[in-house]
Amino acid sequence: MTSLPMERLRKEFGDRLMENEPLAKYTSARIGGPADALLIVQSADDLAQVVTELWAMDVPFKIMGGGSNILVSDAGVRGVVLLNKARKVVFNQEDVPPTVTAESGSNFGALARQAAQKDLSGLEWAAGIPGTVGGAVVGNAGAHGGDISSSLVMADILQRDNGRQNWTPDQFVFRYRGSILKEKVGSAVVLSATFQLSHGEPEAINKKLEDFLVYRRRTQPPGASMGSMFKNPPDDHAGRLIDAAGLKGTRSGEAEISDVHANFFINHGGASAQDVYALICQAQRAVLEKFGVDLELEIELFGEWAAETH
Repeated sequence: MTSLPMERLRKEFGDRLMENEPLAKYTSARIGGPADALLIVQSADDLAQVVTELWAMDVPFKIMGGGSNILVSDAGVRGVVLLNKARKVVFNQEDVPPTVTAESGSNFGALARQAAQKDLSGLEWAAGIPGTVGGAVVGNAGAHGGDISSSLVMADILQRDNGRQNWTPDQFVFRYRGSILKEKVGSAVVLSATFQLSHGEPEAINKKLEDFLVYRRRTQPPGASMGSMFKNPPDDHAGRLIDAAGLKGTRSGEAEISDVHANFFINHGGASAQDVYALICQAQRAVLEKFGVDLELEIELFGEWAAETH
Protein backbone atom coordinates (compact mmCIF):
# COMPACT_ATOMS: atom_id res chain seq x y z
CA MET A 1 0.00 0.00 0.00
CA THR A 2 1.24 3.45 -0.89
CA SER A 3 1.37 6.19 1.71
CA LEU A 4 1.85 8.90 -0.90
CA PRO A 5 -0.37 12.00 -0.83
CA MET A 6 -1.97 10.97 -4.10
CA GLU A 7 -4.63 13.66 -4.16
CA ARG A 8 -2.00 16.34 -3.71
CA LEU A 9 0.15 14.77 -6.39
CA ARG A 10 -2.80 14.60 -8.79
CA LYS A 11 -3.58 18.26 -8.11
CA GLU A 12 0.05 19.30 -8.57
CA PHE A 13 0.88 17.28 -11.70
CA GLY A 14 -2.49 16.55 -13.31
CA ASP A 15 -2.38 14.27 -16.35
CA ARG A 16 1.42 13.98 -16.12
CA LEU A 17 1.03 11.67 -13.13
CA MET A 18 1.00 8.00 -14.16
CA GLU A 19 -0.29 5.78 -11.35
CA ASN A 20 0.62 2.14 -10.72
CA GLU A 21 2.85 2.26 -13.79
CA PRO A 22 4.75 -0.96 -14.69
CA LEU A 23 8.49 -0.28 -14.76
CA ALA A 24 9.73 -3.36 -16.65
CA LYS A 25 9.25 -1.65 -20.01
CA TYR A 26 11.53 1.19 -18.92
CA THR A 27 14.44 -1.04 -17.84
CA SER A 28 17.17 -2.63 -19.94
CA ALA A 29 16.61 -5.99 -18.23
CA ARG A 30 12.83 -5.82 -18.89
CA ILE A 31 12.20 -6.69 -15.24
CA GLY A 32 10.29 -4.98 -12.44
CA GLY A 33 6.94 -4.29 -10.84
CA PRO A 34 4.95 -1.04 -10.84
CA ALA A 35 5.78 2.35 -9.40
CA ASP A 36 3.11 3.92 -7.23
CA ALA A 37 3.51 6.98 -9.42
CA LEU A 38 5.68 7.91 -12.42
CA LEU A 39 6.45 11.31 -13.87
CA ILE A 40 8.32 11.98 -17.10
CA VAL A 41 10.57 15.05 -17.15
CA GLN A 42 11.65 16.54 -20.48
CA SER A 43 14.39 19.06 -19.60
CA ALA A 44 16.88 19.95 -16.87
CA ASP A 45 14.69 22.85 -15.75
CA ASP A 46 11.64 20.56 -15.69
CA LEU A 47 13.58 18.04 -13.61
CA ALA A 48 14.65 20.77 -11.18
CA GLN A 49 11.08 22.04 -10.83
CA VAL A 50 9.53 18.59 -10.28
CA VAL A 51 12.21 17.57 -7.77
CA THR A 52 11.76 20.84 -5.86
CA GLU A 53 8.00 20.26 -5.68
CA LEU A 54 8.46 16.68 -4.44
CA TRP A 55 10.91 17.83 -1.78
CA ALA A 56 8.40 20.47 -0.66
CA MET A 57 5.79 17.71 -0.26
CA ASP A 58 8.36 15.44 1.44
CA VAL A 59 7.59 12.75 -1.16
CA PRO A 60 10.29 10.10 -1.77
CA PHE A 61 11.41 9.60 -5.36
CA LYS A 62 13.83 7.67 -7.54
CA ILE A 63 15.28 8.79 -10.86
CA MET A 64 15.49 6.47 -13.86
CA GLY A 65 17.25 7.24 -17.11
CA GLY A 66 17.86 4.52 -19.66
CA GLY A 67 16.95 1.83 -17.13
CA SER A 68 20.38 0.15 -17.11
CA ASN A 69 22.35 -0.57 -13.94
CA ILE A 70 19.19 -1.02 -11.90
CA LEU A 71 17.11 -3.98 -10.77
CA VAL A 72 13.50 -3.16 -9.91
CA SER A 73 11.86 -5.53 -7.44
CA ASP A 74 8.83 -7.57 -8.43
CA ALA A 75 6.82 -5.63 -5.84
CA GLY A 76 7.72 -2.40 -7.59
CA VAL A 77 8.66 0.94 -6.06
CA ARG A 78 6.87 2.72 -3.25
CA GLY A 79 7.09 6.39 -4.03
CA VAL A 80 7.47 8.42 -7.20
CA VAL A 81 9.77 7.43 -10.06
CA LEU A 82 11.02 10.20 -12.34
CA LEU A 83 11.78 9.07 -15.87
CA ASN A 84 14.50 11.44 -17.00
CA LYS A 85 14.16 12.44 -20.67
CA ALA A 86 16.15 15.69 -20.32
CA ARG A 87 18.40 15.17 -23.36
CA LYS A 88 19.54 18.56 -24.69
CA VAL A 89 23.17 18.48 -25.90
CA VAL A 90 25.30 21.51 -26.84
CA PHE A 91 28.78 21.18 -28.33
CA ASN A 92 30.99 24.18 -27.59
CA GLN A 93 33.52 23.70 -30.37
CA GLU A 94 34.93 27.23 -30.16
CA ASP A 95 35.94 26.81 -26.51
CA VAL A 96 39.61 26.20 -25.79
CA PRO A 97 39.64 23.31 -25.21
CA PRO A 98 36.27 22.34 -26.74
CA THR A 99 33.55 21.03 -24.43
CA VAL A 100 30.12 19.44 -24.59
CA THR A 101 27.27 20.11 -22.18
CA ALA A 102 24.57 17.44 -21.93
CA GLU A 103 21.43 17.26 -19.83
CA SER A 104 21.38 14.38 -17.39
CA GLY A 105 18.92 12.20 -19.32
CA SER A 106 21.18 12.09 -22.39
CA ASN A 107 22.53 8.68 -23.37
CA PHE A 108 26.22 8.76 -22.52
CA GLY A 109 27.34 6.31 -25.19
CA ALA A 110 25.44 8.25 -27.85
CA LEU A 111 27.09 11.44 -26.61
CA ALA A 112 30.53 9.90 -27.15
CA ARG A 113 29.57 8.85 -30.67
CA GLN A 114 28.21 12.33 -31.47
CA ALA A 115 31.50 13.85 -30.33
CA ALA A 116 33.42 11.49 -32.64
CA GLN A 117 31.23 12.52 -35.56
CA LYS A 118 32.34 16.12 -34.93
CA ASP A 119 36.03 15.08 -34.88
CA LEU A 120 36.17 15.67 -31.11
CA SER A 121 38.16 13.30 -28.93
CA GLY A 122 38.04 12.53 -25.22
CA LEU A 123 34.96 10.38 -24.73
CA GLU A 124 35.74 7.42 -27.00
CA TRP A 125 36.04 5.19 -23.92
CA ALA A 126 32.33 5.77 -23.23
CA ALA A 127 31.02 4.78 -26.66
CA GLY A 128 29.50 1.51 -25.45
CA ILE A 129 28.13 2.72 -22.11
CA PRO A 130 24.33 2.34 -22.16
CA GLY A 131 23.38 4.61 -19.25
CA THR A 132 22.62 8.31 -18.99
CA VAL A 133 24.90 11.24 -18.24
CA GLY A 134 23.34 11.70 -14.79
CA GLY A 135 23.83 8.09 -13.80
CA ALA A 136 27.35 8.10 -15.22
CA VAL A 137 28.31 11.14 -13.14
CA VAL A 138 26.84 9.78 -9.91
CA GLY A 139 28.51 6.37 -10.43
CA ASN A 140 31.78 7.66 -11.92
CA ALA A 141 31.24 5.40 -14.93
CA GLY A 142 34.35 4.21 -16.69
CA ALA A 143 35.78 1.85 -19.30
CA HIS A 144 39.01 1.26 -21.23
CA GLY A 145 41.10 3.38 -18.85
CA GLY A 146 38.81 6.42 -18.93
CA ASP A 147 36.18 7.58 -16.47
CA ILE A 148 33.98 10.51 -15.51
CA SER A 149 36.46 11.92 -13.00
CA SER A 150 39.05 12.47 -15.75
CA SER A 151 36.58 13.93 -18.28
CA LEU A 152 34.21 16.14 -16.25
CA VAL A 153 34.64 19.93 -16.25
CA MET A 154 31.62 20.76 -14.11
CA ALA A 155 28.06 19.66 -13.42
CA ASP A 156 24.83 21.50 -12.65
CA ILE A 157 23.60 20.03 -9.35
CA LEU A 158 20.37 20.64 -7.45
CA GLN A 159 20.57 20.01 -3.70
CA ARG A 160 17.70 19.90 -1.28
CA ASP A 161 19.48 22.07 1.28
CA ASN A 162 21.75 24.25 -0.89
CA GLY A 163 19.82 24.86 -4.09
CA ARG A 164 21.26 24.82 -7.59
CA GLN A 165 25.06 24.99 -7.95
CA ASN A 166 27.81 24.22 -10.44
CA TRP A 167 30.15 21.58 -9.02
CA THR A 168 33.74 21.02 -10.06
CA PRO A 169 35.12 17.46 -10.15
CA ASP A 170 36.80 17.84 -6.73
CA GLN A 171 33.42 18.41 -5.07
CA PHE A 172 32.22 14.95 -6.15
CA VAL A 173 34.96 13.14 -4.21
CA PHE A 174 35.05 10.57 -7.00
CA ARG A 175 36.12 7.01 -6.27
CA TYR A 176 35.95 3.78 -8.22
CA ARG A 177 32.36 3.58 -9.53
CA GLY A 178 31.15 6.09 -6.98
CA SER A 179 30.95 9.67 -5.77
CA ILE A 180 29.65 11.64 -2.81
CA LEU A 181 26.31 11.90 -4.64
CA LYS A 182 25.89 8.15 -4.38
CA GLU A 183 25.67 8.68 -0.62
CA LYS A 184 23.14 11.52 -0.99
CA VAL A 185 20.32 9.52 -2.56
CA GLY A 186 17.20 11.66 -2.65
CA SER A 187 18.94 14.83 -1.47
CA ALA A 188 20.74 15.90 -4.66
CA VAL A 189 20.27 15.39 -8.40
CA VAL A 190 22.42 15.96 -11.49
CA LEU A 191 20.74 18.30 -13.97
CA SER A 192 23.48 18.49 -16.61
CA ALA A 193 27.22 18.00 -17.03
CA THR A 194 30.02 19.50 -19.11
CA PHE A 195 32.90 17.37 -20.42
CA GLN A 196 36.27 18.34 -21.81
CA LEU A 197 37.12 17.33 -25.37
CA SER A 198 39.92 17.96 -27.83
CA HIS A 199 40.16 18.35 -31.59
CA GLY A 200 41.59 15.27 -33.25
CA GLU A 201 42.13 13.40 -36.48
CA PRO A 202 38.85 11.81 -37.65
CA GLU A 203 40.50 8.54 -38.65
CA ALA A 204 42.23 8.10 -35.28
CA ILE A 205 39.12 9.02 -33.29
CA ASN A 206 36.87 6.68 -35.25
CA LYS A 207 39.37 3.83 -35.10
CA LYS A 208 39.66 4.11 -31.31
CA LEU A 209 35.89 4.31 -30.91
CA GLU A 210 35.27 1.34 -33.22
CA ASP A 211 37.98 -0.74 -31.48
CA PHE A 212 36.28 -0.16 -28.12
CA LEU A 213 32.85 -1.07 -29.53
CA VAL A 214 34.20 -4.23 -31.16
CA TYR A 215 35.87 -5.26 -27.89
CA ARG A 216 32.63 -4.65 -26.00
CA ARG A 217 30.60 -6.72 -28.45
CA ARG A 218 33.17 -9.54 -28.29
CA THR A 219 33.43 -9.70 -24.50
CA GLN A 220 29.95 -8.77 -23.29
CA PRO A 221 26.85 -10.87 -23.89
CA PRO A 222 23.86 -9.75 -25.94
CA GLY A 223 20.39 -9.86 -24.47
CA ALA A 224 18.46 -8.13 -21.72
CA SER A 225 20.74 -7.38 -18.78
CA MET A 226 21.54 -4.64 -16.28
CA GLY A 227 25.16 -4.23 -17.36
CA SER A 228 27.99 -5.14 -14.98
CA MET A 229 26.42 -6.65 -11.87
CA PHE A 230 29.30 -6.22 -9.39
CA LYS A 231 32.14 -3.78 -8.96
CA ASN A 232 35.57 -5.22 -9.64
CA PRO A 233 37.46 -5.90 -6.38
CA PRO A 234 40.94 -4.33 -6.09
CA ASP A 235 43.40 -5.98 -8.50
CA ASP A 236 40.83 -8.52 -9.70
CA HIS A 237 37.66 -8.88 -11.76
CA ALA A 238 34.23 -9.86 -10.50
CA GLY A 239 33.56 -11.90 -13.64
CA ARG A 240 36.75 -13.92 -13.17
CA LEU A 241 35.87 -14.71 -9.56
CA ILE A 242 32.30 -15.78 -10.38
CA ASP A 243 33.61 -17.93 -13.24
CA ALA A 244 36.29 -19.48 -10.99
CA ALA A 245 33.56 -20.28 -8.46
CA GLY A 246 31.93 -22.42 -11.16
CA LEU A 247 28.83 -20.31 -11.68
CA LYS A 248 28.97 -19.42 -15.38
CA GLY A 249 25.72 -20.55 -16.96
CA THR A 250 23.93 -20.98 -13.61
CA ARG A 251 20.21 -20.27 -13.88
CA SER A 252 17.37 -19.31 -11.62
CA GLY A 253 14.13 -19.43 -13.52
CA GLU A 254 14.68 -17.49 -16.75
CA ALA A 255 17.65 -15.56 -15.33
CA GLU A 256 21.18 -16.74 -16.07
CA ILE A 257 24.74 -15.84 -15.11
CA SER A 258 26.06 -15.36 -18.64
CA ASP A 259 28.37 -18.03 -20.02
CA VAL A 260 30.07 -15.26 -22.05
CA HIS A 261 30.92 -12.96 -19.15
CA ALA A 262 30.02 -14.00 -15.60
CA ASN A 263 29.51 -10.42 -14.37
CA PHE A 264 26.46 -10.11 -16.61
CA PHE A 265 23.11 -11.66 -15.63
CA ILE A 266 20.73 -12.23 -18.54
CA ASN A 267 16.93 -12.26 -18.67
CA HIS A 268 16.04 -14.93 -21.22
CA GLY A 269 12.42 -13.78 -21.18
CA GLY A 270 10.05 -13.87 -18.24
CA ALA A 271 12.71 -13.72 -15.52
CA SER A 272 11.55 -12.20 -12.26
CA ALA A 273 13.57 -9.76 -10.18
CA GLN A 274 13.69 -12.41 -7.46
CA ASP A 275 15.27 -14.85 -9.95
CA VAL A 276 18.06 -12.33 -10.56
CA TYR A 277 18.37 -11.52 -6.87
CA ALA A 278 18.75 -15.22 -6.05
CA LEU A 279 21.69 -15.39 -8.49
CA ILE A 280 23.20 -12.25 -6.95
CA CYS A 281 23.12 -13.84 -3.50
CA GLN A 282 24.42 -17.16 -4.83
CA ALA A 283 27.37 -15.45 -6.53
CA GLN A 284 28.19 -13.41 -3.43
CA ARG A 285 28.07 -16.49 -1.20
CA ALA A 286 30.20 -18.62 -3.52
CA VAL A 287 32.89 -15.99 -4.06
CA LEU A 288 33.05 -15.16 -0.36
CA GLU A 289 33.36 -18.82 0.62
CA LYS A 290 35.93 -19.72 -2.03
CA PHE A 291 38.04 -16.55 -2.20
CA GLY A 292 37.16 -14.49 0.88
CA VAL A 293 36.02 -11.63 -1.37
CA ASP A 294 32.75 -9.83 -0.62
CA LEU A 295 31.41 -8.72 -4.00
CA GLU A 296 29.79 -5.27 -3.93
CA LEU A 297 26.90 -4.50 -6.27
CA GLU A 298 27.52 -2.02 -9.07
CA ILE A 299 23.83 -1.93 -9.96
CA GLU A 300 21.25 -0.25 -7.73
CA LEU A 301 18.35 -2.16 -6.23
CA PHE A 302 14.99 -0.37 -6.54
CA GLY A 303 12.10 -1.30 -4.26
CA GLU A 304 11.65 -3.85 -1.50
CA TRP A 305 13.50 -7.18 -1.32
CA ALA A 306 13.02 -10.44 0.57
CA ALA A 307 15.45 -10.82 3.44
CA GLU A 308 17.96 -13.16 1.81
CA THR A 309 21.45 -12.78 3.18
CA HIS A 310 24.73 -13.77 1.63
